Amino acid sequence: MKDKRILYVSSEVIPYLPETEISSMSFEAPRMVNNNEGQIRIFMPRYGNINERRHQLHEVIRLSGMNLVINDMDMPLIIKVASIPKERMQVYFIDNEDYFKRKATYADEDGNFFEDNDERAIFFAKGVIETVKKLNWSPDIIHVHGWLASFLPLYLRNYYDNEPLFENSKIVLSVYNQGFDATLDKKLIEKIKFDGIEEEQIIELKDPDYVNMMKVAVKNSDAVIVGSEEIPEELDSFLNNLEKPVLKYHNMDDFSQAYLDFYQSKVLV
Repeated sequence: MKDKRILYVSSEVIPYLPETEISSMSFEAPRMVNNNEGQIRIFMPRYGNINERRHQLHEVIRLSGMNLVINDMDMPLIIKVASIPKERMQVYFIDNEDYFKRKATYADEDGNFFEDNDERAIFFAKGVIETVKKLNWSPDIIHVHGWLASFLPLYLRNYYDNEPLFENSKIVLSVYNQGFDATLDKKLIEKIKFDGIEEEQIIELKDPDYVNMMKVAVKNSDAVIVGSEEIPEELDSFLNNLEKPVLKYHNMDDFSQAYLDFYQSKVLV
């Protein structure tokens, strides 16, 4: 992986959030590439339950300050950054007062799913892409983890499809069993169409549940990695009929060589 550039976009990363399959792999995969002389960038949302003082987050003024339009609303983009101790890895945080100030990730203390999770996901996808453009950093691979990050393939392929920085970037999507039981806002499809994305590209999102979100993300990705030992049956069947490279599940103990081989022999070709 020497000098290859890999952008990791995740809804969760340790040590900033509790350990899950997503947060663990979103740390271990970049560390593995780092150790194999690749270049990495990591992006995640700056949820309000992340302790900024303990983790030493600070705002990057030169990257902050632009507004992203979400469903005809101007939403200010704030970029923060922190370093993972002992790992020589920086993490960029996408922040916005309205979407990410609350002291939770996806649901309130009673377990109620946030009504604006759909807009938070759109904001995160656009925020990552706009920030990478400002960094002028052209990734060879973009590896996406977690449903809140899963609009990135859709937007990169349909909204930013003329952006030369990503012209040769390959998108890898990791699919996990860590979804949600509710659905996103039923008006989601209209919010995405507002950005000029054709309805036929997002027809599955008429019913915006976890499986359908993943189907749209898979359609717009170049390759897929199964990140959980078991995933929803409908999603498993969908992947079995896919004419794209799919890497079967590997646990944390033996994923490294499998991911490296997959990146090099199936994705970067």
